[in-house]
Amino acid sequence: MRRKGLATKIFIDGGDPDETRAIKESLGFLDGQTTNPSFVSKNPEAQKKMDRGETFSEPELLEFYKGIVQDISGLIPDGSVSIEVYADENTTAEEMLEQGREMFSWIPNAHIKLPTSHEGIRAAEQAVKEGMRINMTLCFSLPQAAAVYSATRGATRGQVFISPFVGRLDDRGEDGMSFIANLLKLYRKGDGHVMVLAASLRHEGHLMESLHLGADIITAKLETLDEWARKGAPLPGEAYSYDAGDLKPLPYEELDLDADWKSFDLSHELTTQGMEKFTKDWNKLLGK
Repeated sequence: MRRKGLATKIFIDGGDPDETRAIKESLGFLDGQTTNPSFVSKNPEAQKKMDRGETFSEPELLEFYKGIVQDISGLIPDGSVSIEVYADENTTAEEMLEQGREMFSWIPNAHIKLPTSHEGIRAAEQAVKEGMRINMTLCFSLPQAAAVYSATRGATRGQVFISPFVGRLDDRGEDGMSFIANLLKLYRKGDGHVMVLAASLRHEGHLMESLHLGADIITAKLETLDEWARKGAPLPGEAYSYDAGDLKPLPYEELDLDADWKSFDLSHELTTQGMEKFTKDWNKLLGK
């Protein structure tokens, strides 16, 4: 059962339906799941195939991914399941949309993950016009977030998620949780149509601070969620404070959410690196 007072939606991050079942049993509920090519590559069945020295053809891999998300969707029919398109630095918005339309048809509760890059946001602009639900992933800067907001104006609440990656900012000495705080502050000026999904949460401190800040959604791996569940899924109280240690807080930027999305600087090395990592893991399954 959902704990009284818990407003944030809880998602699991992974590509194994058995983990979905496990956390539903541990927590007593689950609001959604986020998947990506790296998690697909770690799925136990994919690992067994790779251990045998076998690879997938592209149609086989897409069918495998489809089967995973269909299993997950059946476990959380009232929740959301994010499915990620293949997008490297050369993938066009049109190519992302073509993939996204197909993936969106796989299950009734899909959100299609697009990168927070120029082509990804261009795809997002069209996707929401077509009624697609989307999750803008690999977000690391406020200009990127402002562009997502601007490009998807007119979308209904729940149609658009944005996924800032906390852990990857921490990895380079920046306080990822300060970015969540800044993003929530920026979006308070808007109409609320983009929901903030705090992603890449590495530990319970990230989870608790996300709840404290009021993130719309959080997603974390099974281990982090299970640890929280075993403690009774506590909520941060009045005395709660987050210790960022030596991590450098990120400055807040005042941005115009009504500006043309193409006017924002969308470049960020972590977005590029993230796209490279996801495509590398996908291509490995294809034997490339």
